[in-house]
Amino acid sequence: MSSTVLVRAEPAAGEKRVAATPDSIRKLKAAGLEIQVEAGAGRFAGIDDASYRSAGAHVADGDRSPADVLFHVRPLSVSDVQALPAGTITVGTVDPFNNIDVLRALASAGHTSFALDFLPRISRAQSMDVLSSQALIAGYKCVLLAADAFDRIFPMTMTAAGTLAPARVLVLGAGVAGLQAIATSKRLGGVVSAYDVRSSSAEEVRSVGGTFISLDLEAADASGGYARELGEARAQRQRELLTPYVEAADIIITTAAVPGRPAPRLITSAMMAGMKAGSVVVDLAAETGGNVEASVPGERTRFSASAGDVTVIGVKDIHSELAVDSSKLLAMNFANFLTALTVDGVVVPDFSDEIVSGSCLTHDGAIVHPRITELLTEEVAR
Repeated sequence: MSSTVLVRAEPAAGEKRVAATPDSIRKLKAAGLEIQVEAGAGRFAGIDDASYRSAGAHVADGDRSPADVLFHVRPLSVSDVQALPAGTITVGTVDPFNNIDVLRALASAGHTSFALDFLPRISRAQSMDVLSSQALIAGYKCVLLAADAFDRIFPMTMTAAGTLAPARVLVLGAGVAGLQAIATSKRLGGVVSAYDVRSSSAEEVRSVGGTFISLDLEAADASGGYARELGEARAQRQRELLTPYVEAADIIITTAAVPGRPAPRLITSAMMAGMKAGSVVVDLAAETGGNVEASVPGERTRFSASAGDVTVIGVKDIHSELAVDSSKLLAMNFANFLTALTVDGVVVPDFSDEIVSGSCLTHDGAIVHPRITELLTEEVAR
């Protein structure tokens, strides 16, 4: 008998993405799976219920039957977990370090849960990598937000009436979002510089047209291509060295993150005091603590620098501002992951597979991921 997948309508205010599209449903159906989609799940992503039906899904509007697998875009809540049928397999973004209570609820209820934001960084997992697909969207949108708030144009323009200087853009953090921000800024005609604590970033920045800023500091690479958290002395020295670049920029876009930790503080209010009037700062990490001290999630505020006001944009729900494309990429990430776990229409996780074991958080009544169990052991020890 085939496994049934339920695609939920995301309940979080401001979340417009959906975990399946008609194309991804066709892929899941080809693997022998049965699909239920909650009525209206795709309404904010430009997908009506009729399109899901045409792709072979059952649209559940009060007649939902128990499902074997649940797709969720945002992390589940404890109450969400309590409402699940016994033995449900959950697949989605989990943010596990910040949702330990949810993991405990999943484990105690006997659910098997997979976190697509915890996939191992290996080539086979690239087509399932929700962090990369959504970061690409976010980096692009950050530049558009900056351009909209900026009171000048990006490119250098020479006219009979005079020459307009190009916008000077500084990108802090050169992961997928940062690289996309660099590339988009270059396409708009900006002069772009970028900095990242990881030693591997310099060549990547240059490959998309940016100038890499080299500071007299040790690199801070962590496993899997991530950045590790900095000590306070190292972070303070970094801020001191970055201050002249902050003051020289017309537009700053910050994208730095450390998995499982609050966003690193890259720019303090003191650093912004010397910025030019009319400059714009976009903080992609505002929802996770903020790279910029002056940012507020979901708000566009004014910071009073010595020369005049600077616009500070604290990003919130940025992926939902481009929900059609965000959902298209996200849905194929989900479909690629689940079809890899499916044999003859039945979801049968093979825990000898690095992708499966590396993304599984709970199974057989326990929290099983070593990074989470290590964290819980440390908490008990303290």
